[in-house]
Amino acid sequence: MPRILGPPLTENPARIGSVDGLIERYRRARVIWNRVAMVGRRRLREDSAGPVAESEFDRIIDQYAAEAVFVHIGLSDINAAFEGDPFAFILEKLTDRFESILTPGFTPSFRKDDGRVYHKQYSKPGFGTFPRLFQSVADYRTDDATNSILVSGPYRFDDCDHHTTWGKAGCFGALDCDDVQYLTIGTDWLTASQLHYIEWYYDLPYVDRVEYDGVIYYDETDHEPVTQQTHEYYRPVSWNRAKISDDLAREGVIDRYNCNGLRIFAFNARELREAIAPKLDDDPYYLVT
Repeated sequence: MPRILGPPLTENPARIGSVDGLIERYRRARVIWNRVAMVGRRRLREDSAGPVAESEFDRIIDQYAAEAVFVHIGLSDINAAFEGDPFAFILEKLTDRFESILTPGFTPSFRKDDGRVYHKQYSKPGFGTFPRLFQSVADYRTDDATNSILVSGPYRFDDCDHHTTWGKAGCFGALDCDDVQYLTIGTDWLTASQLHYIEWYYDLPYVDRVEYDGVIYYDETDHEPVTQQTHEYYRPVSWNRAKISDDLAREGVIDRYNCNGLRIFAFNARELREAIAPKLDDDPYYLVT
């Protein structure tokens, strides 16, 4: 089990009948309702994307050309929208426009109790096909044992704290500092690892800070013990991606496109956080209700 840093975020029985307790129960009900609603939205989603003109796709992503981009990619919809190998297609489109491409290399296996080992070369990303394929072309991977970042290109995190995943001095803090461009292409909803960073940055009440002990392998032989500080949720939550996306699109923080079912979201890391901050001041459960 992970070590919880600070008191666990559990409900105090003495507060249940108090005003604070009633507010807490109301918030819990909203969190649960949001999870149910998001599951329902996914089930009602239309079939995968249809054919998309390559010129239309080029026109959209040309607007966001920059030195670096952090991407979340859904290859199934890209495969439905364009001919040929979907991974080769999107990789070429990205490398033509960005010097560095970054994507999650997250390894949830390190959180398990049956042997926590993170191998920078061989540990397979646990979410999605794109990161697993991208691993073979990446030049660099961060040392974060639970939430590593894969990089193709010169972008580096040399001065960052790799073992406090969501800390301001960590790798995702660097993305915030640099206001890195995010592109989410071919996913059902807004997908943004940076939302975890925002939850940690503002110390939101449903997030526990935890530590996992294990071993990190840098190559075939070089290894050492590692302690990774990251997050856990003290109850199941789901981001209300539809609400967040709608709110921030109205404010001009997120650009959204729907190309015959191929969805594209574009935003910048620090701008996202700064736009969400006042909403969290009003309601610390904003992201999950």
